[in-house]
Amino acid sequence: MPTAPASVAPRARGSSVRGDIGAALAGAALVAVAIAVPLLVSDEYQRSLFAKVAPLFGDWLPHIGPGSALAPIVAAVVIGQGPALASRARFGVVLAASWVAAAGWMISLALIDGWERGVANRLTDSHEYLHEVPGIDSIGGLVSGFTGRILDGQPDSWTTHVSGHPVGAILSYVVLDRAGLGGGAWAGMLSLLAGSSAIVAILVTLRALGSEAGARAAAPFLVLAPAAIWVVASADGYFMGVAAWGIALLALATAQPGPRGWALAFPSGLLLGFSVYLNYGLVLMGVLAVGVLLAARTARPLLPALAGALLVAGLFTWAGFWWFEGMDLVVDRYYQGIASIRPISYWGWANYAATVCVIGLASVAALPRALRLSRLRSRDAVSVMVAAGLLAILLAGISALSKAETERIWLPFTIWICTAPALLPMRHHRRWLIVQAVIALAINHLVLTRW
Repeated sequence: MPTAPASVAPRARGSSVRGDIGAALAGAALVAVAIAVPLLVSDEYQRSLFAKVAPLFGDWLPHIGPGSALAPIVAAVVIGQGPALASRARFGVVLAASWVAAAGWMISLALIDGWERGVANRLTDSHEYLHEVPGIDSIGGLVSGFTGRILDGQPDSWTTHVSGHPVGAILSYVVLDRAGLGGGAWAGMLSLLAGSSAIVAILVTLRALGSEAGARAAAPFLVLAPAAIWVVASADGYFMGVAAWGIALLALATAQPGPRGWALAFPSGLLLGFSVYLNYGLVLMGVLAVGVLLAARTARPLLPALAGALLVAGLFTWAGFWWFEGMDLVVDRYYQGIASIRPISYWGWANYAATVCVIGLASVAALPRALRLSRLRSRDAVSVMVAAGLLAILLAGISALSKAETERIWLPFTIWICTAPALLPMRHHRRWLIVQAVIALAINHLVLTRW
């Protein structure tokens, strides 16, 4: 049976445990203030937020659905059996069980809203990707003519989500449709499979960086992370999976010398390069990539990874899509819409209240442990990747290009922060898992999320 190193905090110390609880209470207070402020300000200011359930994007709507029975069962199994299985089973079994459990948790949460409303119709809305797919006749024409339709106010302007992302996002759904897997249900399944596989990618990363014990301790928390609410409901769950596997391959490459390392680093670059063509903001996955190299204490995979990323960029540029032009136009389009009205005075900090809802109070409780200088200096894998995830969302917030809806937009970064509870005392893991599950169930039963 694997033993837990010091970095996984096997024993509880009174002052440290009080610090855990204090951090969690601070996170809860931030969410409470973010909910209260819109209720206390003028009606005009409240309307300018364009989020009825600020800091989350959705509508207050207490409801139940088929997932209301399934989700608590999944949570109970993970809470009851997850920590023991994760610590004792062969690592391959842990990976397989985590993927199945994560997929079960994600789909059961989606089914609280019902099949049509929670899965099949999520990406068919008039602002979404699938709305545009029937009108695309040529993949070559899509790529070369994409930037010409980004700005609003034109007869053929792209819908909100298509215009707000690079061409790779809509291209993915066109390819899915051409493969005979068109429609909202298949799009939801893509997000489910890719998003749930991200949990496996993160565990593989931590083990490759020398923290198998950290990966094992993190597994149940990754499975039950409240972030699961937004995976099936948005394309960002798919983006999260692509980016996570790019990071995982990079981590595996750090442990392999010579050609074997290059053979892993190059496809890592392909995936990370492609992720930037799914979402402009995923350039910040570079922060996670640097975290991997720091934790591994090597830059050996950097050149082949860059080669892979540049190949992707070269192919898109050759096909007619210039990423920097698209980004410039997207900034203009962003401020043509409600982003010009949404106040940064609220969203500049409330985005992080939404992040607390996504990562859960267990992750917030563990942040002081993860960010201890002693752990960071020792390049503990969990601490380094949590810090990298935090830095990525801080930079995203500073850009002022993410005002609201960050619960889905920041998924590729926040999911890494959900590994932090691995550092909580082992004897308290089941209690914190209960907290995570309750948060997810409460949000999804009380709020009809838009994404």
